[in-house]
Amino acid sequence: MTTIPVLDGHNDLAWALREHAMDPATVELGERPELHTDLTRLAAGGVRGQFWSVYVPCSFTGADAVTAVLEQVDTVHRIAERCPELVLVDDADEAVRVLTADDGRVASLLGAEGGHCLDGSLGVLRTLRRLGVRYLTLTHNSSTDWADSATDEPRHGGLTGTGRQIVAEMNRIGIIVDLSHVAATTMHDALDVTTAPVLFSHSSARAVCDHPRNVPDDVLARLADNGGTCMVTFVPSFVSQRVRDWSNEVREAVRAAGEDPADDATWQRWTSGWSTPAPRATLEDVVAHCEHVREVAGVDHVGLGGDYDGCAGLPEGLEDVSGYPRLLDRLTERGWSRTDLEKLAWRNAMRVLRGADAVAARSR
Repeated sequence: MTTIPVLDGHNDLAWALREHAMDPATVELGERPELHTDLTRLAAGGVRGQFWSVYVPCSFTGADAVTAVLEQVDTVHRIAERCPELVLVDDADEAVRVLTADDGRVASLLGAEGGHCLDGSLGVLRTLRRLGVRYLTLTHNSSTDWADSATDEPRHGGLTGTGRQIVAEMNRIGIIVDLSHVAATTMHDALDVTTAPVLFSHSSARAVCDHPRNVPDDVLARLADNGGTCMVTFVPSFVSQRVRDWSNEVREAVRAAGEDPADDATWQRWTSGWSTPAPRATLEDVVAHCEHVREVAGVDHVGLGGDYDGCAGLPEGLEDVSGYPRLLDRLTERGWSRTDLEKLAWRNAMRVLRGADAVAARSR
């Protein structure tokens, strides 16, 4: 199955370069063992299409968040200028031409992660679209003034009136509504409002691993009517219940000690000294999520969104972007046909992009 190109829904390379203080104008990406992503391993993994995340942490607010997302967009553009293998594309036809050419190039699209980067401005939203951004994740880990996050205390019960206006404007200009990170109430509200297909750019199935970042079955079941796609992510605590339970145990102990488990240094100190080592997620855990999404939503509504360079570690067998052929081969063993795998690997996501563009064209 290595001949099947992969279009991945979410990769945080741009932010990882910032955290490693690597200048996108000079960085060499041929081989970067300190990262999950480099050109050599993209080729080995058959990754021929990538939504590059232009991510802004929730610690950035207001104008600072707007500046940060523009800097992230600039980073992706500068990387593409430096690396001819990464070809910036803006629509599905361009993307498909590149990802099916089998010439080593990677069709590169942008996805903005965290609706707080708009600072409430539809003008910023429209500007991001002009700069090539093709999806917006409505929230990150904190709720915005207009939408509830999956990992924050609910403030609105889903989308506010402003949130509905933002979704409508996204439909009008062709930015895909990305429902990863949002609360289930927000998922349902967005599906009620949107006239275009949605993406979950990097989320898995809550019935397989009970994590708020995952998608409940009642939402997955709505994707068929919407035409959307859930792109299964590989983050260990999202795909493995064992990892999730272990993390919860440590987190409760940290809070009981009066410390903040969200602080990276605190978390590292506690987990490195914990009485039992952290369990490892596996490729089989990811297989279980792919099969569950396929069963509930249908084979036309499942994709892949690894979240490489956006988390500390990945499952065994999927440690970096070279691992996709192992996943496709295992699904083949499980009875997935080549047509099924092509839908998973790229066709379903491209249908969503085409659907967003069709809705936008009708709005002109």
